[in-house]
Amino acid sequence: MKTALLVGASGFGLIAVCYGFGRFAFGLFLPQISADLALSSTLSGVISAGSFGGFCLAIVAAAWLTERCGPRAVAMAAGAIAALGMAGIAAAASPTWLAIAVIVAGSSAGLASPPLAAAVAAKVDSARQDTTNTAINAGTSAGVALSGPVAILMGAGWRVAFACFAGAAAAMALATLATLSGTSKRVGAPNDDVSGTGALPAFSPDLARLAAAACLTGVASTVVWTYGAELTAHNLGWDASETGVLWIVMGCAGLVGAASGWLIGRAGLNAVHLGFHVALALALVAVGHSHGGAGPTFAGGAVFGAAYLVLTGVYLVWGIAALPGRPAAGVMVACLALAIGQALGASVFGMVMERTSPNSAVLGFALVALLAGLVRRK
Repeated sequence: MKTALLVGASGFGLIAVCYGFGRFAFGLFLPQISADLALSSTLSGVISAGSFGGFCLAIVAAAWLTERCGPRAVAMAAGAIAALGMAGIAAAASPTWLAIAVIVAGSSAGLASPPLAAAVAAKVDSARQDTTNTAINAGTSAGVALSGPVAILMGAGWRVAFACFAGAAAAMALATLATLSGTSKRVGAPNDDVSGTGALPAFSPDLARLAAAACLTGVASTVVWTYGAELTAHNLGWDASETGVLWIVMGCAGLVGAASGWLIGRAGLNAVHLGFHVALALALVAVGHSHGGAGPTFAGGAVFGAAYLVLTGVYLVWGIAALPGRPAAGVMVACLALAIGQALGASVFGMVMERTSPNSAVLGFALVALLAGLVRRK
């Protein structure tokens, strides 16, 4: 029990800084960054897509490295790279510099997930592994929730905010080095799975369905993660303070994601998957559509935060179950597909919004969320 708590707490904190700060805080500060560096909606989408692209490369590398070097070193590297990337964002003097820093910061999230899944497999009793993994995954919500007050306090001072985030990431890198001691051995090496011998496992029908569902979920989620602040500024005239409150609401509600393992155990994976995709679609409309007011937007933010984190918890459990001998590779498939979808969604949504209207783009992406929910494990 004590080991599960230590690993869970360390992983929760690392995910908070890598995902909540390194990957998703950029969307929160995007209006201020765009104003200072003269970014168009399309260019903002391309930069966000670059972050997701860096994540995709990093998560494949993390699975390969974890199976060969062990989770401790890879997890520590994730925190260090998050600190480096966010320090670069704080110092960015041009769109090119910003793009490079955003890619580096986003890559840290890809490095974090596989080693943490492997550490849980190595150190936590099997009966507690699903609940520990989904609790760690909820660290994203803590990071998102904490970024909200920072945005409120800093206002237009996004450079100071990202400098603070970088310091927090450096501290978590050191904490991870201490708390994951004893997990330096290889966990779930490629030869443990006869279906594949490389970092990318051979795709079974189960893995193919997982990848399809996660990719579509990633596409839909970019409405809020990348463009939520821009849409609320356009629709409601919100500034950084009001959007910061929305991020706090999303982050706090997302802590429900820690219960993903419990929900799956009682309702079944397919039922949780479908139900929370319906919730996700409704949330996208509530947050992004111009006919809503402040009340529906905040309510939609809460539903989005809870639905997104529950669904990512579902994909963690699904990926590990699909490749029980290779937990890092199973998580890699789930997170890689989700990130590919987010890279596509970040680019496409900006172009659709500019060529049609924000409302049309939001409704189209809500339909994508519903389509994702129809994919079943078996």
